[in-house]
Amino acid sequence: MDKIVPLISTGSVGPLGLLHLPRVWLKALLGATGRLADGYKDIGPGYDFMVFEGIGIDPDKAREFIHSQKPSYPEFEKWVVAYPGVKLDSATVAAVNASISGYNHEESVRKSILSASGLPDEGEILDAVSLNNLDDWTEIHTALTRA
Repeated sequence: MDKIVPLISTGSVGPLGLLHLPRVWLKALLGATGRLADGYKDIGPGYDFMVFEGIGIDPDKAREFIHSQKPSYPEFEKWVVAYPGVKLDSATVAAVNASISGYNHEESVRKSILSASGLPDEGEILDAVSLNNLDDWTEIHTALTRA
């Protein structure tokens, strides 16, 4: 069974307008089916926790739901909306999105991703969303071109 790099970007949004929610759904679904590429977390600290905790959802409950039900993305968003005490008002969504889009990796992580991608470190790519995209693209390229 092939492992899959989760190529939905953290910068993607679904109908609820939350950054990263489509990606965390895909990662958890891949994890639930044993297909998540090595080196990727199913649901873990970082953006995954930022989005769930930001809207008042226990990340473990989200993992349990995705692992047990294997929902489509619209079914997952329906579960999110129905979650007891969830906060999806525009101010909360904007705050979560700002925390995600404004996050920067530690310098060592940034340098490692740029190096692995074959890009010079000119101090221009700082945000973690762009760096994570580069990391995913490097990983999928490696997986697809490995002899």
